[in-house]
Parts: sequence; structure tokens; C-alpha cells
Amino acid sequence: MEGANLNKIYQSKLTTSQFNKLSDFIYTNYGIKMPPVKQIMLQSRLQKRLRALNMSSFNEYVEYVFSKNGQYEEIIHMMDVVSTNKTDFFREPVHFDFITNQLVPTFMQSNNTARHLFKIWSAGSSSGEEAYTLSIVMEELKEKYPGLDYSILGTDISTKMLQAGTNAVYKQERIDAIPLNIKKKYFLKSKDRTNPTVRLIPKLRQKVMFRRLNFMDQSYTDIKETFDIIFCRNVLIYFDRETQEKVINKLCQKLKPGGFFFLGHSESITNYNVPLTQIKPTIFQRK
Repeated sequence: MEGANLNKIYQSKLTTSQFNKLSDFIYTNYGIKMPPVKQIMLQSRLQKRLRALNMSSFNEYVEYVFSKNGQYEEIIHMMDVVSTNKTDFFREPVHFDFITNQLVPTFMQSNNTARHLFKIWSAGSSSGEEAYTLSIVMEELKEKYPGLDYSILGTDISTKMLQAGTNAVYKQERIDAIPLNIKKKYFLKSKDRTNPTVRLIPKLRQKVMFRRLNFMDQSYTDIKETFDIIFCRNVLIYFDRETQEKVINKLCQKLKPGGFFFLGHSESITNYNVPLTQIKPTIFQRK
């Protein structure tokens, strides 16, 4: 029976009208563009949800999504499979070099304070690699500046990715490119040789907190603090220009004057009405 049901799922097709209904909902509520070319991709990803719910057709699934129970119980799972989560440790290293060689040294040398708590926000943190990279960078800087401390917030729309970040367990191959001295200091190897994994040391895990956030929320009122540094990299590419501008302005409300904002290497905010001044390509400062 189970095999027959799986065959029904794979034979079921997401119709154009069903796709349009779902894509309109995703765009309106989450800002993610789903053009017609992504219909097959969405069908493929949602087959996982049909299997999980023991449903044999997309018609049944779409009806459930827009039902009262579905809106409460399923949307969060649907967005887990819809959202794209691509990240790596030390991705786009020029940003981390800037923090290490310019941002923190300049701040610590020019401010008449023996101590400073840097608050950092990894917006669109996916499974946590970016947030933990920032934590490693700050730990290394603490050795040079004893008065330096930091806290990191990681946010994402996907609860699955947030749980992965909280667990902080990664395939060993994901850290192959990291220098050996850094790996020894900050990663613990599993004893399971059949499934080699690593985990960030407790000291780093305690510095990073993860929380769910939808960029399309009217305002980010659940986030009370303001930040010295905000990373929002390779997230805006999924939004249209109008949505990008709105999201950046909402993020900037949480960025301290003089704070730094980092974009992904393929992203641009040229001619956007946002309170940022470009310092370097993809690096900006709050006016």
C-alpha cells in the first residue's frame, strides 16, 4: 500500500492554477518570487510534504494548505522546503577580512573605552555557518583586544535550518577548507567514523542565538536590540526591488548609526532609498 501511495504522489502534478495560488501566497506573505519557471522545482520540493502527510495528490495538499488547520500547522513546514538554504563557513571571506583588519581595530583604537560588546545580526542565517564564522572571527579578535566581547543573533524563515544552527553539527567535509589551527580550536570531531561530523565547541554555541523571522513582517518588533553589524547576504536576490528596499530599511532600523551592513557579492542597492553609505563593494555604513 505504501509503495502504491508513493507512486500516486510521483504521478501527481502541480497544475498551473495550483502553482499560481501557492506562488501568489508565498510572494504576498514571504516576499519570495516564484516565477513560472519554478513550477517543476516547487512540485518536486512539495512532494516531500505530500509523503509526510500521506496525501496522494496536490489537489488534496493545496486544499489543506488553505484550510484553517493547514494555515496553522502546515505553512511553516511548506516554507521549510520552499526556502533556499545555501551557505558555507567563511563564504565571501573579504567581509571577514574587513572585520578583522579594519572594522574592529579602527573601532577599538578610536573609541575611548576599554570594553565593548559588539552585537551582530546574521539575517538569513540558514543552518548557522555564517553566524558561527562570525563567532570564530570575533573569538580570534578577542585575543588581540581583551576588552572586546560580542553576541550574535541568527534569524531565518526555516525552522528546520534554525534547528540545524542550534545543533551546530555539520558534515566534516564542510570544514575541509578551514585552516587546521582554526579547526582544532573551535570544532569537535564525532567518534562515529561511518558518519564523520563536527560540532562547534560550547563556548561558540553559547554566543549565538537563533530565532525565526519573516522578512515580510510589518516591523521587526520581536527584535528589541540594535546592532553594530548586520549581515544580510544572498537573501535579497529572492525578492523584487520594491521588497528589497523595504526589507533593508526595516533592517536599518535595527542598525546603530555608524554600524556596518554587509550584502552578498551578487547583490546591489544602487539608487535605493536606504540610509546607507557604501564603504566598499557590498559593505555599507549606516548614516
